[in-house]
Amino acid sequence: MSLGRLTNLQQTSPMTTPYKPKDSVNYRTKNPIHVTIQDKQRLEDLLQEVAVRDSRAHGDLNPLLEELHRAIIVDPKEVPNDVITMNSRADLLDLESGEPVTFTLVFPAEANIDEQKISVLAPIGAGMLGYRVGDEFEWKVPAGLRRMRVTGVDYQPEAAGDFDS
Repeated sequence: MSLGRLTNLQQTSPMTTPYKPKDSVNYRTKNPIHVTIQDKQRLEDLLQEVAVRDSRAHGDLNPLLEELHRAIIVDPKEVPNDVITMNSRADLLDLESGEPVTFTLVFPAEANIDEQKISVLAPIGAGMLGYRVGDEFEWKVPAGLRRMRVTGVDYQPEAAGDFDS
C-alpha cells in the first residue's frame, strides 16, 4: 500500500453513497456500512502508521481502505445502536458452517483471540466494521471466502454513551 494512496484518502470528503472498487474480490455487500468520524480518523492514522512501518506484517490492507472509502460517515452520537463500531462486541453467524461466533472489534494492540478480541486489520475484523444486525458480508480469508451474517451487537460504545473508546 502506498502512503500516497492513504494521503489521498484524508483529502477526500466523507462519502454518502456506497463506494464499489472495480476489481475487489474481498467483499460483496448489499448494504452500506456506517463508520463514525472518530473511528474513520483513528483507522486512517493506523493505516498510515502501518504503511510507514511494515505493511507486510499485516497483509493486504487495501480491503480495509476500500471499506473506509465506501462508508457512510456519521457523528458518533448519531450512529445507529445496531452498527458494529470499533470496540463493539458483536455476534456473527458463519453462513457456510452455521457456527455462531462473538468478537469484539479492536485495534491491533488490543487483539487477543482467547478473549474473542479481533483486530480490525484481520480479514474478518475488517469485514465486520460498519455492518448492522441482519447484514451479510463476504470476506476473503487465507482459507478462502467466509460468508457472515451479523446477528447481534451486544455492546457498542456509542450506544453506551462512551464516546472516547
